[in-house]
Amino acid sequence: MRVKDTPTWNAIIAGYTRAGDMDSGMQLFRLMRSRNVISWTSVISGYAQNGMYADALEIFMEMEKERDVKPNEVTIASVLPACAALGALEVGERIEAYARENGYFKNVYVVNAVLEMYARCGRICKAKMVFDQMGNRRNLCSWNSMIMGLAVHGKCSEALEFFDHMLSEGTKPDDITFVGVLLACTHGGMVAKGRELFDSMLDKFLITPKLEHYGCMVDLLGRAGKLTEAYDLICGMRMKPDSVIWGALLGACSFHNHVELAEKAADSLFELEPQNPGNYVILSNIYASAGRWDGVAGLRKLMKGSMITKAAGYSFIEMDAQVHKFIVEDKSHPRSGEIYGILDELSSRMKLRATAKNSVSKEEEFLNLF
Repeated sequence: MRVKDTPTWNAIIAGYTRAGDMDSGMQLFRLMRSRNVISWTSVISGYAQNGMYADALEIFMEMEKERDVKPNEVTIASVLPACAALGALEVGERIEAYARENGYFKNVYVVNAVLEMYARCGRICKAKMVFDQMGNRRNLCSWNSMIMGLAVHGKCSEALEFFDHMLSEGTKPDDITFVGVLLACTHGGMVAKGRELFDSMLDKFLITPKLEHYGCMVDLLGRAGKLTEAYDLICGMRMKPDSVIWGALLGACSFHNHVELAEKAADSLFELEPQNPGNYVILSNIYASAGRWDGVAGLRKLMKGSMITKAAGYSFIEMDAQVHKFIVEDKSHPRSGEIYGILDELSSRMKLRATAKNSVSKEEEFLNLF
């Protein structure tokens, strides 16, 4: 093309991001001489939809520094899921304030994104406030966000009450709704209610259970100690169980020290994801709890022979409207010296307090002898 205008660049970038090729999309984005709000939004949305939430938030913050470009409704609705996934509540609240000031709360997608952000971050009271403000504009997405938020954060009975309220208002549930209510049953230990809801999916609402629903049921039954029933449910599935299903059973076996079913779950996991070290570690711990040291040694030998190593853990921490990623024993952060200094000081204080507490306890124990 002799003339490559901004819409042309945007179209190609959008194509790459929707195909999941973020590297090519970003390469073109950086080459653009003139970017508009669609350019920025395409990249932010691409990162968010491909699960690269930290990158989505980073690009949004870069966009905020631009004088000539301001986020629109689509930008806001695209970046808020990243805030929800990362737990970046401070940034999410700032984006909500911007959306209200600019009249974007008239857009139901923006309001639902704010609602989901608060629900996933555990600010249930604020989520309810946004939910109530929506009034007649509530849709199935609004109800699902509330039910899921309540379920994940332990308000199990309230999640089921919301489900009943939704049905009474004539809103039909979908498969996502049932993931939420089954999670509520799982976290609340409500086995009978979980079975009832699971059976009602097909019988009452004509919704065929998916892998996610089977995973919730296996988790529910497993936590309740009904491991054989959970295993029978897996064997009776209409589709092939995935790693989440077997992982839920393995986790339950770990909690209840059931070696036989743990081995069956682990064998399937080793086949589905042979390079995942977590499965080997869990089975090894189960063997150790049962005194099966030959099993522990065999797994270590297998991991060493297959060159399987445990990946380092990491966490995201939000501070001053920025999200920082920390890896175990990480020193790449520019202020790592200060961070480790404070950690050392905290550690010293904790040790001193523990020593003082032990001294007092020993003194009291000595005095009690008399």
